[in-house]
Amino acid sequence: MNTCDPLISGGSAPADTKRHIIDWLKVVVTAGLLAGLVFAGGAELGYNWQWYRVPRYLYSVSEGHLVAGPLLRGLMVTLQVSGVSLLLSSLIGLVTAICRLSGSFTARVVARAYLELIRNTPLLVQLFFIYFVFSPLVGLSRFASAVLALSLFEGAYASEIIRAGILAVPRGQWEAAESIGLGRYRIYRHVVLPQALRHMTPPLVSQAVSLIKDSALVSTIAIYDLTMKGQEIIAETYLVFELWFTIAAIYLMLTLSLSLITRMMEKRLAMAT
Repeated sequence: MNTCDPLISGGSAPADTKRHIIDWLKVVVTAGLLAGLVFAGGAELGYNWQWYRVPRYLYSVSEGHLVAGPLLRGLMVTLQVSGVSLLLSSLIGLVTAICRLSGSFTARVVARAYLELIRNTPLLVQLFFIYFVFSPLVGLSRFASAVLALSLFEGAYASEIIRAGILAVPRGQWEAAESIGLGRYRIYRHVVLPQALRHMTPPLVSQAVSLIKDSALVSTIAIYDLTMKGQEIIAETYLVFELWFTIAAIYLMLTLSLSLITRMMEKRLAMAT
């Protein structure tokens, strides 16, 4: 069967292109209206826009070479915190999901207690507790405290995504693996998780988007990430609106990039099935 048939694929290519163009036009018009409202509000307040001063905080040119400005250096810290936290939260989520599905009563109780504690308390409170109470006892740095707090928080939500992906694997796959003598570890590694990955990858990438946005809270414990660098510059220059809009645009580009990756993965997985 030809999957390129317009009747099967849901429409012709020209129609899809026209729809995409219309969608993008709507986005541009909406963004233009919002920008107009912001500038109109600034003019009403008598705010003096100074966008020409913003680029120096992004980059500078020294001896013919581009040098990262404070905002880009803060962005690198944000990416480091988010990247390490993403890896740890995925590991924590996997262990928690397996504990929830295990036959051990103790493992299920511990995993459930962790989920209820983390999901029913604010991230900011957890961050303060780890930094001001827990880290002095074990000697954690600011960076490690921030990573631990984000990892535990995001890991709780990732565990439910992973558990749902594992449960989506048909029971017959488990029984077939057990019938040929595979142990539980090998069943998870060679049979269940490769199939579950197809179901849980897109929502896990979406969870990574939330992690990047939540990482802005690490500025409250003096981690000089993108948000903290922005606050520092604003305190010196009073470029309030210009810098906050720039910071918001940087976060938006990061999250939109991940969202685009999610859509591409969903399309590839749909084609594979």
